[in-house]
Amino acid sequence: MLGNFFPILRFILALNFVFFFWFSKKLWKIFCAEVSTELNLLAENWKYLLGGLVFQYIHGLAARGVHYIHRPGPTLQDAGFFLLPELGKDKAYISETVFTSIFVLFVLWTFHPFILKSKKIYTVLVWCRVLAFLVASQFLRIITFYSTQLPGPNYHCREDSKLATLPPPHSAFEVLLINFPRGVLYGCGDLIFSSHMIFTLVFIRTYQKYGTKRWIKQLGWLLAVIQSLLIIASRKHYTVDIIVAWYTVNLVVFFVDKNLPEIPDRSSVGASLLPLSNKDKDSWNKEETHKLLNGNSVDPMERRQRNGMNGKIMDDGLAVQSESAINGV
Repeated sequence: MLGNFFPILRFILALNFVFFFWFSKKLWKIFCAEVSTELNLLAENWKYLLGGLVFQYIHGLAARGVHYIHRPGPTLQDAGFFLLPELGKDKAYISETVFTSIFVLFVLWTFHPFILKSKKIYTVLVWCRVLAFLVASQFLRIITFYSTQLPGPNYHCREDSKLATLPPPHSAFEVLLINFPRGVLYGCGDLIFSSHMIFTLVFIRTYQKYGTKRWIKQLGWLLAVIQSLLIIASRKHYTVDIIVAWYTVNLVVFFVDKNLPEIPDRSSVGASLLPLSNKDKDSWNKEETHKLLNGNSVDPMERRQRNGMNGKIMDDGLAVQSESAINGV
């Protein structure tokens, strides 16, 4: 009996090996092709990425600097503190866990073109856009928390904590190092408005536009609300810090997005590698108008190829309906 089983087992293992080899080879081809494409985009856009990353350090440096002038005091009266029960020090990790999950999942999604054949975005162009949103929001945040310093509600920022104030720095080098990551985790004074909510809302707004799974979009907004409540319940921010973040970041993303070149939809046939500039869009609109005035019709497929679906990726179900409508079905 066992003698008949071993040949079958060897056959199954050999079949699995062949499939794994074929899949690995196919995955490697996708990866190499995507690397080549993204490197071309990186060569043209590296300045924007570098500038955005440098500003992340500047933002951290500003948050570190405001800690030196933070003065602890009684916790201010807050509606959120009154309505939400305090989680306590031992449960403060819950909000950080939710935020870390959102952060990691978004980063993984932006790199999915390197391993999946079906892809909608360009990783470099998406991160150029994300960093533009972050820089604009963080710039407003720096101005805000330096304008008025509130007594921190977090446990390490209260009057009975040794971490609430920092001694004067012995050198500029000490300030420039920003004591990462401890200086970021135990900072005080950078309250209005929440940095965690800046990242959360920028990531969710980006996926809302370029993602394809409707349930993930809905889950993202739900997690943003949960994250907001957990931050208040953990006493890491006042309620005003969260509310200001919600309307400020959404407005920043809205206005900045309107002035950035559109990212083409890679799923559309013949989509251009590079996004259309405002000048290109105006030229296309004039060309389209000229054709209509002369009695010439505009090919819907040509419009789709030229504008990349206006830079917005539709949900899976809507995309199927749109494709059927274009084909006249």
